[in-house]
Amino acid sequence: MDTQLIEKLKAIISGEVMSDNETLQTYSHDASLFEVMPQVVVAPKDAKDVQALVSFVTEQKKKYPSLSLTGRSAGTDMGGGSINDGIIVSFTQHFNHTPTVKGTVATTEPGVFYRDFEKETLKHNLIFPSYPASREICAMGGIVNNNSGGEKSLQYGKTEKYVKRVKVVLSDGKIYEFKPLTETELKKKMTQKDFEGKLYKELYALISENYDLLQKAKPKVTKNSAGYYLWNVWDKDKKIFDLTKLWVGAQGTLGMLLEADIELVPVHKHHEMEVIFLHDMSHLKQIVDTILPLQPESFESYDDNTLKLALRYFPEFIHQLGIGGMIEAGFAFMPAFMDMLLGRLPKLILQVDFAGDDPDELKQKIATLREKLRPLHPQTTIAVDEQEKKYWLVRRESFNLLRKKVRNLHTAPFIDDIVVDWHDFATVFTEVSNILKKHKEFIFAGQGHVGDGNFHIIPLVDIANPKVRQLIPEISKQVYSLVIAHHGSITGEHNDGLIRTPYLEEMYGKDIVELFRKTKEIFDPEDIFNPRKKIGGTIEYAMSHIRENW
Repeated sequence: MDTQLIEKLKAIISGEVMSDNETLQTYSHDASLFEVMPQVVVAPKDAKDVQALVSFVTEQKKKYPSLSLTGRSAGTDMGGGSINDGIIVSFTQHFNHTPTVKGTVATTEPGVFYRDFEKETLKHNLIFPSYPASREICAMGGIVNNNSGGEKSLQYGKTEKYVKRVKVVLSDGKIYEFKPLTETELKKKMTQKDFEGKLYKELYALISENYDLLQKAKPKVTKNSAGYYLWNVWDKDKKIFDLTKLWVGAQGTLGMLLEADIELVPVHKHHEMEVIFLHDMSHLKQIVDTILPLQPESFESYDDNTLKLALRYFPEFIHQLGIGGMIEAGFAFMPAFMDMLLGRLPKLILQVDFAGDDPDELKQKIATLREKLRPLHPQTTIAVDEQEKKYWLVRRESFNLLRKKVRNLHTAPFIDDIVVDWHDFATVFTEVSNILKKHKEFIFAGQGHVGDGNFHIIPLVDIANPKVRQLIPEISKQVYSLVIAHHGSITGEHNDGLIRTPYLEEMYGKDIVELFRKTKEIFDPEDIFNPRKKIGGTIEYAMSHIRENW
């Protein structure tokens, strides 16, 4: 960035304005494959700083077309959603005040780490149930902007269900609040002769005029983070117009988040876990059909490749756990080591977790499940106490392991979040695995939320290999075409970012993507917020920014 511009920024910003090489390098990547060098990183101290940033970029945009603002919290995005070539706005330094809890609602800032957020809510015996697998390292801004989900989403739904109000800065540099509006309140907003009134008027017209088209476009799966959720904004039956439904999952492309009110749920006192080992997936549909009516809190899975990787890279795996965890993990995984040596690891491990306040009711659910599964003869066990921790250890920590460097291999999250109807889970999982098995350059592991038909496939590759770089878009095309043919979503909870934005037209069609473009234009006519995400991203741009240094 021009030195004079940086000096102008420093003059109007109370927080830090950083342009040294080390900072720019750090913020040039997130948990994705990509590296995009920003011009400067700004850590705003307060809302006034954010407003000043927006006004600054708007004023300078014509002279400096590459200027933009990309909000960033913990930087754990796997699709390249929190990197860009303009100004990175880092919220973890100052927008990290302790959340306040009133009743069952917590008010939080975007830079608050989820682990700290949960510590505060647990004081009230409450929890936000849509936390992602990256719960120890992610922050609330990313959770809201990506519409995150996780292991409890089967029972509780995703983030969009729990965000009740957002405070934001829009492209005119002013602060607004979005929350559910009655029809009367909406009409009043639309009469305003200002930016907010124009926004409501134009967006209501866009949604109402294309209502049937949008409802038809809504993915027929339980989880989706692709595109803008225009179909959720206007509830015709209840006469409620709710822009939080659009903001959640918009990936910071419509403005900057300052604050969010998030509804919480009570923490259940008791858990019972049934673990099912499948040596083939021929009965998976019947097993899922049997499990779901019993309403588990979570229904997770991971494949034999995940377990093999955890065992193969066991030193790296247990290094994350500390000395006590290393000893515990060593004893816990001894049987798995023996099974691997004997070649009898199951193809898929299912974790069915029941939660409630009545332990007898949970035990009865386990008994009922076992009885109903008896004709299928699966290998099962009830995980209690430390055993339960062992299975969650593999499910959670192996995922975190795959996010890090494993010896000379690196994670390549590009088909990491596909969703289909759970009836098609076994078929699609097998077909995707077969696509990857054709290429020896890709070692991969599969994990997922079986009850939602949502699974994460994370290849490990030598990213410097030209063949790998060539295959990434080819495999993406094959996998996403398969998912779309099964009426699924290309991303259930990780969002579009650089890697999936180019495939939104294939998923939704030109007409819906044009409505996405118009939505972006209504909010952000100068395209200053997180460009190339949701709208305007190309696979050529993404592949030309694959990270070189790890």
